Amino acid sequence: MRQVWLVIASVALTLGCASAPPDGSEVPVLAEVGTQAMPLDLEAVVASPLAAQAAPAPVAGRGTSAAPTTVAAARESGPGGDLSPTERRIAEAVDRRSSEAEAFLQRIVNVNSGTMNRAGVREVGRMFETELAALGFETRWIEMPPEMGRAGHLFAEIDGGSGQRVLLIGHLDTVYESDSPFQSFETLEGGEARGPGVADMKGGDVVILYALKALADAGALADARIVVALLGDEEATGDPLAVSRADLYDAARRSDAALGFEGGVGGLNSATVARRGFTGWTLEVSAIRGHSSVIFSDQYGAGAIFEAARVLSRFYEELRGEEYLTFGAGLILGGTSVAYDAQRDRGEAFGKTNVIPQMVTVAGDLRTLTFDQLESAKARMRGIAAESLPRATAKIRFRDSYPPMAPTEGNYALLHRLDTVSRDLGFGPIDAVDPGRRGAADISFAA
Repeated sequence: MRQVWLVIASVALTLGCASAPPDGSEVPVLAEVGTQAMPLDLEAVVASPLAAQAAPAPVAGRGTSAAPTTVAAARESGPGGDLSPTERRIAEAVDRRSSEAEAFLQRIVNVNSGTMNRAGVREVGRMFETELAALGFETRWIEMPPEMGRAGHLFAEIDGGSGQRVLLIGHLDTVYESDSPFQSFETLEGGEARGPGVADMKGGDVVILYALKALADAGALADARIVVALLGDEEATGDPLAVSRADLYDAARRSDAALGFEGGVGGLNSATVARRGFTGWTLEVSAIRGHSSVIFSDQYGAGAIFEAARVLSRFYEELRGEEYLTFGAGLILGGTSVAYDAQRDRGEAFGKTNVIPQMVTVAGDLRTLTFDQLESAKARMRGIAAESLPRATAKIRFRDSYPPMAPTEGNYALLHRLDTVSRDLGFGPIDAVDPGRRGAADISFAA
């Protein structure tokens, strides 16, 4: 975890805590080091002001594959040579606060914060709010409307007026609700830990906090321009998104760069620069009910289940195989009558083997890398649904949720910054994760 913590402290320093020197030379990249306490994945997305900037090129031949275990070891083995006074103070703070960070992680993991446990989400938010306020951040808890049934979000900001504004994104909730048997933190052999939300994503939240503490210890935080967004409903997003993500949208519009800290694939030497978006779809089919002895007649047609099968088969034949496009049918209900509860992802169906089914509901998802790909897929799916069998009607509705995060030049520019820092420290290169392996996340709202 400290490896990630130090790399982020460096990027925050170069982007959010320092302006370019008066002579126009490049801001120095901070040298840092760390060890892995748990798998964490970095995400990088760049807002428009940074996208136009040239990225610092990685230095060829710098770095080793073995990560030093302490800052002192990094000074001896790292390729970067002498550390500046600020860099030394940050590096020392990382070693000094390592045990404190792990203890804080244990505390927050042992507070259940399943999305629907609003009191638990709020309590974890309170714990972070206290720590961030002590660092000089202006904090605010943003309540959601009561009818949304969500706890709200913690936002914190420091604006020292120097450098670019950096947005750091995490979330307070987990998938483990209060009735889950998995409730407590456990230390494992090899410096790893297990617990509800350790990787998704309380470990990432701790990385944010302790990177900021390292900057504060070094006297490098007061002049920074940093926004911390810790959402309370990432695992089950509040609806409508225009309300539940309004403050994140606003913070993203005001920021030059954003980093997300959710655990994922690839380990410490990878970063996510692109994510596919998530759109839900519902197919509703209606047909003529009748005795099965007259199915396929001109009067009764094929029934709703055959029509649904036709649509799904065409989806499979015509949309399958396109790069970064996936679609799934996760639930199907059919028969004489169906009742689908979209909020709870469940339903009931009634039918008889000798009756032509008159209703089918199918629910699924659609994932794409760009908005153009999304709209193209929607158009094709609508077209297929419209070509109904006789005496049947199929209609498809879409519900956009998480937007795509496309692999822009700006995102790769920020990846190069991360890569350069990692190489300088001897941690090796940081490569981009295949977006086909990544799901939706809140950082997409900043893209």
